[in-house]
Amino acid sequence: MLATEKPRHDHRWLVAAGLIPILLCLMFTLLLAGQMVKRQLAVTSSMLISQAENISDRARVMTTALQSYKNRRCADIKDELQELGSVHPYFRSVGLIQDDSVVCSSTFGERRDSVETILGRPLPPARQDLWSLSVAGTSRVNNRPAVLFMHQGRDGFASYALVDGQYLIDFIWAAGIRHDYDISMKFGDGFAMFSGVPATRQMENKWGNYTLNTHSDRYAINLNVTSARSELLYNWRQVLFSLMPMALILSLLFVVLTSNWLKRKSSFRDEIRRGIARNEFSVYYQPIFNLETQKFNGAEALLRWQRPDGHWIRPDVFIAAAESEGMIVPLTRHLLQRVIRDSAGWQLDPGFRVSVNLAADHLQHDGFLTDIRAFAAGMDRFKHKITLELTERSLINEDRMVSRRLAELRREGVNIAIDDFGTGHCALSYLQTFPLDYLKIDRGFVNTIESVDGETPVLDAIIALADKLGLKVVAEGVENEMQLRYLQNRGVSFIQGYYFARPMESAALSGWLQKHNDNGPQTSP
Repeated sequence: MLATEKPRHDHRWLVAAGLIPILLCLMFTLLLAGQMVKRQLAVTSSMLISQAENISDRARVMTTALQSYKNRRCADIKDELQELGSVHPYFRSVGLIQDDSVVCSSTFGERRDSVETILGRPLPPARQDLWSLSVAGTSRVNNRPAVLFMHQGRDGFASYALVDGQYLIDFIWAAGIRHDYDISMKFGDGFAMFSGVPATRQMENKWGNYTLNTHSDRYAINLNVTSARSELLYNWRQVLFSLMPMALILSLLFVVLTSNWLKRKSSFRDEIRRGIARNEFSVYYQPIFNLETQKFNGAEALLRWQRPDGHWIRPDVFIAAAESEGMIVPLTRHLLQRVIRDSAGWQLDPGFRVSVNLAADHLQHDGFLTDIRAFAAGMDRFKHKITLELTERSLINEDRMVSRRLAELRREGVNIAIDDFGTGHCALSYLQTFPLDYLKIDRGFVNTIESVDGETPVLDAIIALADKLGLKVVAEGVENEMQLRYLQNRGVSFIQGYYFARPMESAALSGWLQKHNDNGPQTSP
């Protein structure tokens, strides 16, 4: 079953790696196509607004000029009005109004009609200065829209220019036909002039339809431009054809890189498994000196890996790989079994303490308590005690569960220590959460000691904190007498480092400890 699950799992990784660049390309090009549609809408809207403002400017000039005909008889000016209405482009009619009735026009001369009758709708309630209104038609031309521009004062007199809406409709149609836009334009709160048929897309608002609503800053002109879905798809296709070859190349590259990563991952996992089976892992022990008893009464067990070709794999490399590949629990179990096997050949005083490092994954594993109890039982036959070191760099998620497990083990005689204190992200929370006996100071803080009588604020604070909490302190990485004296003066009881000894194999440990405990501690050469 396991032999078939692994390739299938790897196959999914390869498929995902190949699809990611393609899916990202599809999403990116779709967004880019949408931006292109929006930019095109903005360009079209700007052009239409500009043209509408141009016509409005002409109407403003005309209505302003007509103000000079105020209080003149229509019979005297109607010929001039006809000339103005016919010579200037865009205008269907121009004329004069008194009290909302046309008193003279370029089209009908002195014929009087109310403006509402001509437009076929009520006039806006508030009117003064220049205002405009688009209408569906007029009394004489009821099948073609128009735009009324009126220059009105407070005495009831007004001049007007009626622009034929066909000019605007033709321009709207020309601007929208290329991209199949739905466009509507209206002046004031009047009739919306459309490009051809009513702009149904503006009401639908479906996926792929982009709508841009704009207005003029100078006149009461409102414009709506809505793109068709086909415009988005067209732009998407153009961009996609440009970028898809690159996406395919990236997809192939991702597949190759993922395949290599899976091979390395599988290889490292399998190599660790084979290394355990072939006994390629060994345990080295670094003695710990007790300043109070002046004896070496403990050692830290350190796992080492030497390949069959003689090459040594660095501990930080294979331990990190074991954690990431899910092999840290089997590897730790192998370490515990090797320590039990090694301790059978030691000739040491009862109570000698062995420290082993534990990863967060093992602490949270269902078999953790069983593993540690079996290890403690194996060591108890030789009257050796054990200390479990929690690596402070690794985050323990199930804090309460782990705390209960550690409390059980402490009641059974197992000691708990925090390793590499102060170098991770959860030091203080660990002190508050877990039951502890020892605090191990990382070598990085010991290296900051510059003289016996000097001060190292962080190191001193850690030592003081441990003293407040009633924890025993183990200093790692001690390499010279000056560091030793500094720590001794501050009440540190346990020393570990090259000053006394480098890690050694099990076969050498018993004789080395007997020699140095009988003759007194000697420094490492």
